[in-house]
Amino acid sequence: MRRRSRRRVKFDYNNIYYKPQGIPLSELGEVVITTEELETLRLRYVENLSQIDAAKRMGISQSQYQRDLVSTLRKITNALINGDAISMPDNSIVIDL
Repeated sequence: MRRRSRRRVKFDYNNIYYKPQGIPLSELGEVVITTEELETLRLRYVENLSQIDAAKRMGISQSQYQRDLVSTLRKITNALINGDAISMPDNSIVIDL
């Protein structure tokens, strides 16, 4: 497997948890979304950038950005459908603010 290239992230994400209401966290499955995955969503859906422009900002190819975006959307969709908690931990990556 190829080594994952380093992505540039220009937003400071805090530790965040989303979970279904009324169910203890200990009883739920958990889906972990990385800082890099959140950045793909932020650039595309908050900043409204094209995949090409978002990929340039992250320092990766457009095709890699597309794979990351689809993977992130798949994770979130599965969590929502299955009622899992979504964890967005403070990942130890260099954030290029």
